[in-house]
Amino acid sequence: MTNFFLIPPAMAAEGSSGGGIPGLDIFIIVAFALVFYFIVWRPQSKRAKEHRALVAGLSKGDEIVTNGGLIGRIVKIEDQYLVFEVSDKVQLKLQKGAVSAALPKGTIKSI
Repeated sequence: MTNFFLIPPAMAAEGSSGGGIPGLDIFIIVAFALVFYFIVWRPQSKRAKEHRALVAGLSKGDEIVTNGGLIGRIVKIEDQYLVFEVSDKVQLKLQKGAVSAALPKGTIKSI
């Protein structure tokens, strides 16, 4: 009798016995998974793959742009870090993952 006061009985109609389209809920789940794959996961993995290729292809003398917007020329490359020159005798140490783009040669002089 105590449960009756804590949890009121459901005031819904009796459940229907399969009046809907069979397999519709499975179709909706599969469709949602496909939309998620093509809109979110696939483009993100493609961008990550391109960024790994960019970081792996960096070499001394390349001109780069960092995630913070700094532009400079690579002076030295280490395992996880690189040293790049922002202006004459101003060198900064940066993680390789913070490089957002590689610029064509001579871009810094034209800026």
